[in-house]
Amino acid sequence: MAPDRRAKVEKFRNLHVRPGAFIIPNPWDVGTTRLLTHLGFEALATTSMGYAFSVGQKDNTLSREQAISHIAAIAAATDLPVNADLENCFGDAPEVAAETIRLAAEAGVSGGSIEDATGDAANPIYAREFATERVRAAVEAARNVPGGFVLTARAENYLHGRPDLADTIARLQAYQEAGADVLYAPGLRTKDDIAAVVSSVDRPVNVVMGLQGVQLSREELAKLGVKRISVGSSLYRTALGAFLRAAHEMAGAGTFTFAGDAANPKEVAALLTGEELG
Repeated sequence: MAPDRRAKVEKFRNLHVRPGAFIIPNPWDVGTTRLLTHLGFEALATTSMGYAFSVGQKDNTLSREQAISHIAAIAAATDLPVNADLENCFGDAPEVAAETIRLAAEAGVSGGSIEDATGDAANPIYAREFATERVRAAVEAARNVPGGFVLTARAENYLHGRPDLADTIARLQAYQEAGADVLYAPGLRTKDDIAAVVSSVDRPVNVVMGLQGVQLSREELAKLGVKRISVGSSLYRTALGAFLRAAHEMAGAGTFTFAGDAANPKEVAALLTGEELG
């Protein structure tokens, strides 16, 4: 265990219990990790989709070895707590999920997530009882790694064409009983759905913004009782959107007006080292 990982884990836990909500943005490489670190955020989270796209792969095609190497690089690039997007922990079996949690902790992150999505389009969500067994195994691993580990359990219904609020809540309640520290149902579509989830559990709830659908501010989400706000792959996709618009402009019109919106290189260089804060 790195000497400071225990302190990072404790800091990360404390962010979830203090009043209000905090934003945990999602860098996709070392450079964006350093930029976000020096912009004053208090914790960061990896994004499986953002990283996969950045290395020319589709989401959910990364190997566990690739993912662990990536989160280790992100954790080493910042003094902030990092939460790892571990997808479904890279295997169906509970013991595989547990081993993934142990490997993630060894890589230096302060926490990570386990999803109940199978990766099988024909049967996209694990049965609730088996999904809960997987969470329970991940919790046991998280409790036994040196320095601790903040485990987030995710109910993936809404991202896989199953907008079943009752089942989503039942799953989150089961994952809570299994010992998860944070609960997360990405893709909730309305303010009322978010409020229903928050009021149905007694663990901190993560909500993702930046997807299509409901858009609420940090203040609005905090009033609903949300504790943590992530943005998933939206920062990467925003950057990629600008890249593609620029490429289309060059390929089509043969013009270069896109450069008027480009980041100032001196500002970027200062942010990468934290110089602007001095």
